[in-house]
Amino acid sequence: MSIGYITHHQCQLHEMGSYHPEQPARLTAINDRLIATGLDMVLRQYDALPATREQLLPAHDSAYIDTVMRKSPEHGHVAMDADTSMNPFSLQAALLAAGAVTQGVDKVMSGELSQVFCGVRPPGHHAERDKAMGFCLFNNIAVGAYHALNHHGLERVAIVDFDVHHGNGTEDIVAGDERILFCSTFQHPFYPHTGDDSKAPNIHNVPLPAGCTGADFRAAVTAHWLPRLAEFKPQLVMVSAGFDAHQADPMADFNLVDDDFAWVTRRLCEQAQQSAQGRLVSSLEGGYDLHALARCVEAHLKAMLGDG
Repeated sequence: MSIGYITHHQCQLHEMGSYHPEQPARLTAINDRLIATGLDMVLRQYDALPATREQLLPAHDSAYIDTVMRKSPEHGHVAMDADTSMNPFSLQAALLAAGAVTQGVDKVMSGELSQVFCGVRPPGHHAERDKAMGFCLFNNIAVGAYHALNHHGLERVAIVDFDVHHGNGTEDIVAGDERILFCSTFQHPFYPHTGDDSKAPNIHNVPLPAGCTGADFRAAVTAHWLPRLAEFKPQLVMVSAGFDAHQADPMADFNLVDDDFAWVTRRLCEQAQQSAQGRLVSSLEGGYDLHALARCVEAHLKAMLGDG
């Protein structure tokens, strides 16, 4: 089984201030862990290519893309919302993050790889069709999903989001498009205070309370996600891989551990094998305790490789 890892050093140049939890050190921690565990020798590694405007357009309004490009600063920082800003390197990093996911889609669709993890930042699942928010500029996973549908001609793509925060941006973009099934678990009530009243038939949200344990999470996935995914029969499984539901993470109040992320990855890989010829593309979202983040990515990748 050939697993790819797509990243780019320029994703580490985007920063929103030394105080900010979404920091370049997140990718450093992941890369260091891959080296320490020997996974870097097992994965096929690629430099990300930037997304084109044509690849962004199915997920984002043209005027919004223009706004992000126009606001890209030559010096200092420009605020996009209360907790999201751009420095002179942010635009290129965001294009590389979205481009990594489309590149991953291309590689699994060509058969060059069976599965891909995109270790990129900024994350994407809070970026709406016409708005940046929650540390996100472009919605990387939605851009990739539409690339799979429109460029590769797939008819059914599943997006699964286990970040502790609801992927409001992804839902905003894909709601009502029945070619895409969006399955999400998240802490509720919690930022961004959305997702508990979704009406679109292709959205399958599972809000969970603060204090959620690994057993609670596994039960929710088993009861809600897995039957819906089996019924939908996705031709590609895409994952918004946020690891901030970990008990060590300072940004939320879930109590998942490393093995819970390995478990859910194995379940998603099983679905990919059943309906998608094994094709799965995962992209980094949240995860802000550096040690826990690095270990969870390790667990995620080892589950893809069939270990454990």
